[in-house]
Amino acid sequence: MGRVSDPTDEFSFLPAQAADIGIDGPLPRGERLSLPLPDGRVLSALRYGGEAPQVTFLHGAGLNAHTWDTTILALGLPALAIDLPGHGDSSWRADAAYTGGTLAPDVAVGIEAWSDRPQLLVGQSLGGLTAAAVAASRPDLVREVVVVDITPGLDPNGGAAQLRQFFAGPTDWTSRDELVERALAFGLGGSRAAAERGVYHNSRIRPDGRVEWKHHFAHLANAMAASPELADAAAAQQDALAAVLSESGWTDLAAIRAPLTLVRGTRGYLTDADTRAFRERVPAASVVEFDSGHNVQEERPLELGRFVAERAGKG
Repeated sequence: MGRVSDPTDEFSFLPAQAADIGIDGPLPRGERLSLPLPDGRVLSALRYGGEAPQVTFLHGAGLNAHTWDTTILALGLPALAIDLPGHGDSSWRADAAYTGGTLAPDVAVGIEAWSDRPQLLVGQSLGGLTAAAVAASRPDLVREVVVVDITPGLDPNGGAAQLRQFFAGPTDWTSRDELVERALAFGLGGSRAAAERGVYHNSRIRPDGRVEWKHHFAHLANAMAASPELADAAAAQQDALAAVLSESGWTDLAAIRAPLTLVRGTRGYLTDADTRAFRERVPAASVVEFDSGHNVQEERPLELGRFVAERAGKG
């Protein structure tokens, strides 16, 4: 696997990422933030630029705040990218409850601590449902919402099933190269360089020298894959919970009073039926499409960054 210019600096990929999308000039300074939560957990985030953030980004399941790096370079505005609980450098939840509604209170605490104004809140996949829950419960913190390639009624047997299979492998590996090869074999990560960058940010080397995913989802998926009984019970529980969460998600979206836009990847997880349901249930919202798969922020970062910058300029 290729090495970063400074393995101790998580922002050392930025110059190459900027070059990939044709951005010249000085790059925003990135810094890692950490916030203790009342129950002893820690919420972590990345802040870009020398001023208070105008835009806050929330990533999808199994990702981390660095998924937004190139989009933020294209954005050109002070920004905050939060590691959702159970991901990146944020603590795992003991109850393994990772839904928009359960994650929203922690995100709200982070926005209050790290910003000084209502945010343009951008969330992809799980981050999109979390953004909707934050906007519905704490409208004082949010001036506009952009939800990327997710709706509450998303079919769990669609494209998202591939991601669960990907993470259901071993929980630890000999090297990061093995994780890169697995990602490429599943058609994830795009180019090798992008896959190497993603693996670097999404894994850690344990004291015993083995490499493991940072996020909790891989460990949960592995446990279910290893135990058919546990998997069957979890599937039944998930089916029962899905209907409740779906309606809760639609309720959140309908409760948002700030401007709301759904960004759909034309090759993403949303079907035409999903998009029609969104238009019918949230008629005041806008829908735009990008020629992309599910991870629009990684496949079309320049276009998405410019789109968000345009939305920010209208505030």
